[in-house]
Amino acid sequence: MLKKFMTAGLLLMASLTFSQEVEYKIVTSVESIVPMGIGRSRIIESLQETSAEDLTTSRTEGNKSDQGSVRRKDAKIDNFDETKLLNFYSAVGINFQNIASNDALIANKINVLVAEGWELTFVVSGVESDSGKGDGTGIFITRYFFKRTLD
Repeated sequence: MLKKFMTAGLLLMASLTFSQEVEYKIVTSVESIVPMGIGRSRIIESLQETSAEDLTTSRTEGNKSDQGSVRRKDAKIDNFDETKLLNFYSAVGINFQNIASNDALIANKINVLVAEGWELTFVVSGVESDSGKGDGTGIFITRYFFKRTLD
């Protein structure tokens, strides 16, 4: 009898665990690789939801009638936070104090989100860097993926 009760309890707990709704959030940091401090570096956090389904068209062989029904401007959202970051470069080259300052700001942003119930699940980054003499531009972009269980 006790064994059946324990089995039923475990099944109930497992079903509750698997039926939880999860919400995701992406926060992006963009750090400028433009010399002389003329670039713009920010942490960007969307404050509104959008629907990928509303912005998706289907293209099948012989059926291109809905092509162009979704406009690029319809994908833009109006509500987001921008947190200022410092640029990687100053007038004399890489500025390590700026990098340390950005690290502190990004860590603070992560800590605030964790305190709000978000869990940092993974991080991806990429760079579009200076391509040589005369270019002088580039960005370092990092996306922080968070999730939390909805009550």
